[in-house]
Amino acid sequence: MKGPLFYAKILLFGEYGIIKDSKGLAIPYNSFQGALKKTEELNDNAKKSNENLKKFYVYLKRLETNLVNFRLDEFKADIEDGMYFDSSIPQGYGVGSSGALVASIYDKYADDKITVLENLTRDKLMLLKQVFSLMESFFHGKSSGLDPLNSYLSIPILINSKDNLEATGIPAQREGKGAVFLLDSEIMGETEPMINIFMTKMKNEGFRKMLNEDFAKYTDACIDDFLKGNVKSLLGNVKGLSKVVLDNFKPMIPQRFHNVWQKGLETNDYYLKLCGSGGGGYILGFTKDYNKTKELLKNYNLELVYRF
Repeated sequence: MKGPLFYAKILLFGEYGIIKDSKGLAIPYNSFQGALKKTEELNDNAKKSNENLKKFYVYLKRLETNLVNFRLDEFKADIEDGMYFDSSIPQGYGVGSSGALVASIYDKYADDKITVLENLTRDKLMLLKQVFSLMESFFHGKSSGLDPLNSYLSIPILINSKDNLEATGIPAQREGKGAVFLLDSEIMGETEPMINIFMTKMKNEGFRKMLNEDFAKYTDACIDDFLKGNVKSLLGNVKGLSKVVLDNFKPMIPQRFHNVWQKGLETNDYYLKLCGSGGGGYILGFTKDYNKTKELLKNYNLELVYRF
């Protein structure tokens, strides 16, 4: 048995802001993917995944909700038959490893599931997001449901606010010099501690003001520019966002990248921002000249996401 593939996701813009109801833009990232598989001989990784699925089964069994109904007996039988989630999506990297798993379980075991082939009304998107939020809370303690939603539908999603999502299109990639890329911090990040730091900072009035004004302003402008393909304006707004993040989200940026981040702002060769909650994993980068940036950052592993 091998289930359909579910891809990683990248939240291009909106990290932390979407917790406080500002805009976000998430896109599928097809370089990493996962699928449910079955085997009689489980290796160590598959065994670990199979054990995790057992715990997830117990969690879903206890879940009290009328939003969704799962065929849990079938799920349990498949786990006992050696089912596991075979995934190339790195964990703790901010690209949605648990989201792809949640999407695959919903796809296989939910009754009356909503599919991407339907007319995806706002209500259907919101219902899916609520279901995925409940499911993914097993992994993070609290989840927006956005990662599984993106992985499940495999289309870009524009978050206007917590209760207002829409499927969107992004400009086709061009063979230009510019690019969006991932920089590997080689540190595994954990979502929960980062969210806790953020929630503590939210008690500070100055931080809240910065989030509602500067952070939201640049995030919204970046999303608008990206969707319209306004590259020059986009890079200017990403620079503004990069500076706001460096000034206000230092604990979420691994220490050894503070100087690399600053250098990008000083030289205008590239701009960095958080990818997900930070603390490790990937850092997201934007540059007008990807080949030059690759040379400047040759000591790091870079992954190309999107060309413009």
